[in-house]
Amino acid sequence: MRGYYVKQIGSNRGKPRIWLEGPLLKNGGFKRGVRYNIHINGGSIVLRANPDGSRVISGKEKDDKSLPVIDLNSKELLALFDGMAAVRIVQREGEIHILPLATELRKKERLTRLRKKLESGEPLKTGAVCFGGGVLSDALHKGLEKGGVKSELAFAVEIRPELLHHAQEANPSWSENTIAFGAPVQELAFDPAAMARVPRVEVFESGVACSGASTSGRARLGTEKPEDHPEVGHLIMPTLMVAAQANPAAILIENVIPYASSASASIARSTLRDLGYAVHESVISGGAFNAHEDRKRWVMVAVTQGLDFSWDMIRLPEPSEQPISTVLDDIADDDPAWRPMNGLKAKQERDLASGNTFKMQVVTAQDTNVGVLSKGYAKVRSTDWKLAHPSNPDLLRQFTPAEHARLKQVPPGLIKGLCQTIAHEVLGQSVIYEPFVEVGRMLSETFFNFADAKPPESMSEFVEMLAAEFMETANLAVEEVRKPLKGVSYEGPVVINDVGMVLQNIGNGVGILHHRDTIQSSLIDNLKLGEPVRIRYSSNKQAPEVHSLSSGPPPSVTPEMSRFMKARPEPERAEPVETASQLDIFDSPDVQTAHSAPRTRSYSPRMG
Repeated sequence: MRGYYVKQIGSNRGKPRIWLEGPLLKNGGFKRGVRYNIHINGGSIVLRANPDGSRVISGKEKDDKSLPVIDLNSKELLALFDGMAAVRIVQREGEIHILPLATELRKKERLTRLRKKLESGEPLKTGAVCFGGGVLSDALHKGLEKGGVKSELAFAVEIRPELLHHAQEANPSWSENTIAFGAPVQELAFDPAAMARVPRVEVFESGVACSGASTSGRARLGTEKPEDHPEVGHLIMPTLMVAAQANPAAILIENVIPYASSASASIARSTLRDLGYAVHESVISGGAFNAHEDRKRWVMVAVTQGLDFSWDMIRLPEPSEQPISTVLDDIADDDPAWRPMNGLKAKQERDLASGNTFKMQVVTAQDTNVGVLSKGYAKVRSTDWKLAHPSNPDLLRQFTPAEHARLKQVPPGLIKGLCQTIAHEVLGQSVIYEPFVEVGRMLSETFFNFADAKPPESMSEFVEMLAAEFMETANLAVEEVRKPLKGVSYEGPVVINDVGMVLQNIGNGVGILHHRDTIQSSLIDNLKLGEPVRIRYSSNKQAPEVHSLSSGPPPSVTPEMSRFMKARPEPERAEPVETASQLDIFDSPDVQTAHSAPRTRSYSPRMG
């Protein structure tokens, strides 16, 4: 590779235009007067030097120097890049490759994958970072199911392996195919071997660790901003790296409300925008979904551009207030769980005497709401919410883990089998369940709205029936059909050879439609589905040239150009082009075999 550039697609007289001049051509060995051919192959346009080429590089004089110029200004030729604002220019010796931006390819890949799964009824895949106990994951899966979408958890990243082991048994979203990454997300993100195993998913979610952004966390550490937290302040970066690897159609990130004004949130917004997502943010509360605990969370939903998501889609339940007694376990009035808690009461008196406003928080079974129960609830602290005894005003007790779950609308089965301390930690760092069930349902509605969108058709009755059958088959292979242009070589596999038509997939979801009667019948009969071929129209009056790419010499070059070419010419690809990566045009880097000495850094137990 000689160079890599990003170039904007211009416009001239209502047509797309790619203007190449000067170093963009010279660095690939192209000079004024050199002949070349245009090849369309694997979703890219290749300008390849050839002494017998059908086109000649023009030029202009600038500062007493001759500048080579190539002006591509054809809607049909640039159909590969419809809807795109820019392309990649990759220079090789004797070749100029014009490709879609990597972000554009990723957008198209994830939308195509989403559509195919929805149309076939295949379950969508989800992935999670900062999985915790899987409360958010389970709520999203329940919401997707509520909207008619099947889903499976493809992978989960969590620093505490014991929580992943528990989820394998207790979390319905976990399957035998779920990959568990029991490691800090930053370790995963910078481990190329592990990242290569992160599967593609349709929905990615993360409750990024909030210790650095919460008011209490910053007060405890005395940090000026969330990113100053030494253990979790930087996690947005590796989280986005894992999300990019998974290339989901939709991304959900939730956190405490102060996180919305953090630098991390700003980085997330800008990065997701550049990756081709439209970002939607809101604050949702448990109270709006009739939860006893009115925990509020900031939520960012990023959907691929082309998907129609809006917070106006949210469906709130009818307001209903239920007493806390409806979620309580059957605990007898004389159970040892009821205690006087004299030490905490004495502390409250000392705090009041010293002017400290901290005091005990107590609710009764007849109350309808309770304050936030945090991850440290099992420590029995003075400011944590307690339940008053039904008849003895001197006795109090903590909520049990199952009660804690119900206060947050979380199915108690998700924390069944965990010790009391861990169960409260999982719940204290989780979300109110029903709001995120609704977010999952909203995503299912977004997906189905996208899958149901079909372009209108208008033909005569007979032709319409025939064309509809052909197009239905064509849509399985390509997204757009174009006619061929003279002087252009089209490379790609034959995907349809029927009803008088031959459809060739040239990549990026674009198919070239060839009429059978313009090609020699002997060649037509020998064309096999999936066979990579090169079809070139020398003129509008002559039959196109058809060559199999399974064999044959590479294009010839002039002696002048030979020094710009590799010493050993590259053979034509034998495999179908749709299975070949466009990244093959980049030079392969040397394999790194040396590894640095392992680090001895330790990680304190935390979820994230």
